[in-house]
Amino acid sequence: MASLSKAGAALAALREDLAGEVFAPGDAGYDAARAVFNGMIDKRPAVIAQCADAADVVRAVRFGRDLDLPIAVRGGGHGLAGTALGDGALVVDLRRMHRVTVDPASEAVRIEGGATMSRLDRATQPYGLATTGGRISSTGVGGFVLGGGTGWLDRAFGLAVDNLIAVELVTADAEQVHANADENPELFWALHGGGGNFGVATALTLELHELPEFAVALLLYLPEAGPDAVRTFREVLGAAPDELGGAVLYLTGPSAEFVPEHLAGRLVCAALLTYAGGEEDLRKLAEPLLALPHESQLVGTVPYVDLQCMLDVAPGLRNHWSAECLTGLPDELVDVYCTRAADMPVPTPTRHIVFPQGGAIAAGPHQYPVPYRDAPWTAHPFAVWADPADDERAVAWVRDVRAGVRPWSTGDVYLNLIGEEGAERVRAGLGAGNLLRLEKVKRAYDPDNVFRFNHNIRPV
Repeated sequence: MASLSKAGAALAALREDLAGEVFAPGDAGYDAARAVFNGMIDKRPAVIAQCADAADVVRAVRFGRDLDLPIAVRGGGHGLAGTALGDGALVVDLRRMHRVTVDPASEAVRIEGGATMSRLDRATQPYGLATTGGRISSTGVGGFVLGGGTGWLDRAFGLAVDNLIAVELVTADAEQVHANADENPELFWALHGGGGNFGVATALTLELHELPEFAVALLLYLPEAGPDAVRTFREVLGAAPDELGGAVLYLTGPSAEFVPEHLAGRLVCAALLTYAGGEEDLRKLAEPLLALPHESQLVGTVPYVDLQCMLDVAPGLRNHWSAECLTGLPDELVDVYCTRAADMPVPTPTRHIVFPQGGAIAAGPHQYPVPYRDAPWTAHPFAVWADPADDERAVAWVRDVRAGVRPWSTGDVYLNLIGEEGAERVRAGLGAGNLLRLEKVKRAYDPDNVFRFNHNIRPV
């Protein structure tokens, strides 16, 4: 760590040189700048550099290296463990870098590192184009993609990382590099699931796909009808074309126009079908679910960008989640899953989710470090609540869901859906067979493990 006089002079120089804004403890705006999505996170960085462009990122990383500061990278700030921040660290905050540039002729889009999913989807929508995005519109695109990326369109278009064309990166040496299939190909391979271990992604280029129509079916069932709804959902997806996706979930009935008053604030089971196509075809696919006794239904075409906002959660609430990739969804597992819904904290924004994979995910490129590709289903207990008095109950519920479904676990995990669960879970998320190769790339680009606020890969 540098002396106080050197640190003070360097901070003054950074404030002068950065086109963006710099915050340190005691500055007005510091506390707002360090707030992240998970309200349980309370970390105090030494410096927050809100960068305006890639040149600012270079300046910030050079500042951090000169003062021997660990460096955290903030895009959307959605990571459960709060890895966008670090106590005593430099935070390279990319939120001012959110430009999205669509090239409809080549069906590609360039996204700056601080853009959220909402900005990406709203930019591509006018062209009838889309790419696989997350299930919450305020998620940062960079962390989502580099961590693998599953969403409503993944069965049709593959994982987000399958659509990655190029990455612009600032390394731990404050050098700007490009990575694609031809330029720095080993780094490009590692960025397909290795997350933020190798530098600051200042921009990503993704492949787009034609999406002229998009339709949704949302059905609400009483909790006791949940097992039948889940089994029927399983059968529908098992015979469905790749264009059909969605999730089955338990949640607190929202106060919304299509939700009957007697369900608002109560536990309900929901089946959500998403379809890269028109309403008529979706209705045919949804017939078995529509035939079950249900309390409410919403079926029709919607702009994809609107669906992306449908399950948004407000920032600043308390969060704890995890996930297990599943070998299948047999009746016994369905019963376990539905039973666990009874212990959910209700009424809260908590969701008890199972979503399908398969389709273009399973058919995608297997050479990348995304070992969960072949799992047909994923269970995702997603606890969100406001009252700290509910902390123990909510965390225990997530733990119990994981324990309940573990007999059917593939052993793999999608790392974007978990927090700090230990080195073995990181290995499970990257693939044991990929780890040594990833460690060598880490050594080449970040031998001092400067970028360690993540699902960390150690240099060897």
